[in-house]
Amino acid sequence: MLLVSLFFYFKTSGVFVLLLFFTICSDYQWGKLIHRSKSQVARKTFLSISIIFNLSLLCYFKYSYFFHESINDITGSDSVFFNHFTHFSNTFFGTAFSVDKLLLPVGVSFFTFQSMSYVIDMYRKNVLPVENIFDYGFFVCFFPHLVAGPIVKAHDFLHQIYQPYKLEKKEFGLALFWILNGFSKKIIADYIAVNYIDRIFDNPTFYSGVEAVFGIFGYSLQIYMDFSGYTDMAIGIALLLGYRLKTNFLSPYKATSASEFWKRWHISLSSWLQEYLYFPLGGNRKGTIGSYVALTIISVFMILISGKIWLTFWLIGLAILLIILFLVFPKVKQTINTNINLMVTMLLGGLWHGSSWLFLIWGGLNGLGLMIHKFWKDYSPFKNSNGRIIRFILMLITLTFISFTRIFFRSQNLETVNNIFYRIGNYFGLDLIFDIIAGYKWVFLIMLIGYIIHWIPEGLKEKYRNWFSSQHYIVMGLLTILVVFCMYQFMSGEMQPFIYFQF
Repeated sequence: MLLVSLFFYFKTSGVFVLLLFFTICSDYQWGKLIHRSKSQVARKTFLSISIIFNLSLLCYFKYSYFFHESINDITGSDSVFFNHFTHFSNTFFGTAFSVDKLLLPVGVSFFTFQSMSYVIDMYRKNVLPVENIFDYGFFVCFFPHLVAGPIVKAHDFLHQIYQPYKLEKKEFGLALFWILNGFSKKIIADYIAVNYIDRIFDNPTFYSGVEAVFGIFGYSLQIYMDFSGYTDMAIGIALLLGYRLKTNFLSPYKATSASEFWKRWHISLSSWLQEYLYFPLGGNRKGTIGSYVALTIISVFMILISGKIWLTFWLIGLAILLIILFLVFPKVKQTINTNINLMVTMLLGGLWHGSSWLFLIWGGLNGLGLMIHKFWKDYSPFKNSNGRIIRFILMLITLTFISFTRIFFRSQNLETVNNIFYRIGNYFGLDLIFDIIAGYKWVFLIMLIGYIIHWIPEGLKEKYRNWFSSQHYIVMGLLTILVVFCMYQFMSGEMQPFIYFQF
């Protein structure tokens, strides 16, 4: 299975399989050293080396080209970026990649975080060491979740490697259901993207504000269908092979607050950031040196992104203001530290997706949403209300907030963001709404059905899953043929890559 997974990654990423192999060998050895060491100082040293190594590789491939260009902009130099990894590949493997560009290995953010979880869990003594490097390699590069998640933690997966293979009829039915469910989501995501959403975001000045709003809510459905579709298929394939991956999405658009949304969306990343970043920073309890170091790094990143020296003085002024608040109002220190930890976690979550203002703003807006909800929930007149109407209104408000933050996530540059908001504010075109709906009736119908299915109570969905998995193999086979045939009717001429492959 390890060779199959490595071959799968080789087919998607070519020579970058060496990077994956190097990560496996490195963290396996650091894990062994941590387990064998009796000295706490030595254990911390080995852990630090492993984390620095992993983050250095991640930063090199995701951010070095960006840093180089930013330094050129700030200093006015015209130095040329040189990709040493590409040069190595061209020299020893005969590839012909450009050495002045940086290619991003598929899934590097996923397998780096996953490998780090093993070393950290080993340090915390949450897991026992794997028996050999082949088992560890299998944990890191198990092909269903390798390139786009879900991110699997060591303490959730390693014990499954040593359990005998077992697949009952019901599990086979559930696995088939998840695969078909994911496949259907992907086809729907491609259809609404190609036939509407991509057009809006590629040329927003060609469309009215109301069309842009439809595109914004459509993109929320698209990215959910696309990403959760992949993870559904990953869960199904893994289950067929005898492994159980945790749910990565829990009907996120049923959330009534930003806090609840992040408990339902990309759960594996949210829980990873919470367990390995937010809690170590102090969580809700306190601030740590790590909080302020991370905040300093993000501030430097912001200065490099903007290329504006004045931002340096603005951030220094903000730091001085925080120090004054700590001294004058010591009781608010915990509240401020909690919000700093929240914001740092979300900003780093944004930077995990890529090195640009857009991802940083997207992460910052979500951090701001979490902070506002944390304050508001204690004073909200609806905090004890379980009424369906109130819940539905809060659900729509949350969906609207999340969808509008995604303008920054989806847009290629800030100009696109500005154009979208300008069209909404100045050329909304509400009088055109019926013509727009008529022109894109099939796209909007599919979007509406997609949201309605998403909002179906979880109990009904579970009953349907159990009904499907309890059917005879012949019935499941016929239903599979029916689903594939129906989805084929919506299939785009060219399948779009999964959105999260780029991360």
